[in-house]
Amino acid sequence: MSDSLPENPSEEPQDFRIEKDSLGEVPVPSWAHFGAQTQRAVDNFPVSGYTLPVEFLRAVVAIKKAAAESNQHLGLLDGELAVAIVRACDGLSAADFAEQFPVDVFQTGSGTSTNMNVNEVLAHIACAQSGLSIGANDHVNMSQSSNDVIPTAIHLSALLALQNKLLPALVHFIDVVQEKATSLDGVVKTGRTHLMDAVPITLSQELYAWAAQVRLCKARVEGALPRLEQLAQGGTAVGSGLNAHPRFAEVFACRLSSECGVSLRPAENLFTAIACQDTAVEVSGQLKTLAVALMKIANDLRWMNSGPLAGFGEIALPALQPGSSIMPGKVNPVIAESVAMVAAKVMGNDTTISVAGQSGNFQLNVMLPVIAFSLLESIQILATSTRLLADKAIAGFSVNEDRIQQALARNPILVTALNPVIGYGKAAEIAKAAYTSGRPVLEVAVEMTDLSRSELEQLLDPARLSRGGIVGG
Repeated sequence: MSDSLPENPSEEPQDFRIEKDSLGEVPVPSWAHFGAQTQRAVDNFPVSGYTLPVEFLRAVVAIKKAAAESNQHLGLLDGELAVAIVRACDGLSAADFAEQFPVDVFQTGSGTSTNMNVNEVLAHIACAQSGLSIGANDHVNMSQSSNDVIPTAIHLSALLALQNKLLPALVHFIDVVQEKATSLDGVVKTGRTHLMDAVPITLSQELYAWAAQVRLCKARVEGALPRLEQLAQGGTAVGSGLNAHPRFAEVFACRLSSECGVSLRPAENLFTAIACQDTAVEVSGQLKTLAVALMKIANDLRWMNSGPLAGFGEIALPALQPGSSIMPGKVNPVIAESVAMVAAKVMGNDTTISVAGQSGNFQLNVMLPVIAFSLLESIQILATSTRLLADKAIAGFSVNEDRIQQALARNPILVTALNPVIGYGKAAEIAKAAYTSGRPVLEVAVEMTDLSRSELEQLLDPARLSRGGIVGG
């Protein structure tokens, strides 16, 4: 291997060096830190152009660092070699993650190609920096296999992404919605079931319901975190721990916890941790539930914003960009539409992860890379879109109170409040008459009951009805 590598491969002539692995010689670009096994994967899997996310690759690098420190602590790895590997891990730059990890997501199902990609890059850098002979398999991969490294990286990267990105975004969303709800406490509107007029509700009640829905989604995600904290590392190939020190799993979990600032521990059963990806499937299911909630809220906003003349027109979402290339003045609910598409993508990712989760054949799941890719993508786009929905749609919408009050006053379903007084049948007659004539239900009820106008005004007061309870109770 050459110790002198060009800083920017795109500016250098495309020359090669020869690397060797157990299958023979492979030409590798001279700028590359990776070696033969990575190049074989690049050649074998020109599938999508999608590589594993940086968050996942950083998790694998953190695993390699913790493994080197653990092996040194257990007396298995020479101190100088361990220091060189740790230094290589710490020295990886953003450019390295962009250029040195080119393996496609759709590769060998265990993720061996990505594991060896990281092993080779770290070994090459460590050799160049230290002048020592450091092997990708014998030293960087000591006490490990792809079969426990990749499942561990899935758990670690998902755990960090949830804690650092998605959960804070959900807290922000809840805070923004509740603040908006508080400001709208006095606005009573027509409730809707089946997209049809129903009994009154306040806008604040509607928004508090959204906040509560997302709060439940947050709790579901948090409920899965303890299982993400359990790691497969130390089980190596099948769960028996062959070629790892008996204390490796425990020491490793402690080192990685310190490195990443989270609480990690060996899985209760290492065979299970390697053979299945049930925790990833569980987390994906909770993300899908959140996606369903966000799509519901986004579509509520779209309906409430619809019009502005021929739709509900209850609110006006912030005007963020022109809505049409042909219709001047048109403004569309673009954030709500974007969030709905994100939700659809997350639902699709959940199907992918569910199918992939079934592929735990005997002692190993063989769709690990696509699980990692899909899970992290769902977390990322949900975190981003949740903040966008809060900040660019909900926080800034204005309320068309005149339009709301006009619709509310003509809502025949207000007659529901008269059921305990005049009975369901008579109330239905009044509602039908109001629908047919297009008159306010109050005016029709004055004519069709013996109740006084003042009594009816009190009984049919929308603000009172939005508070629930029995009329007269």
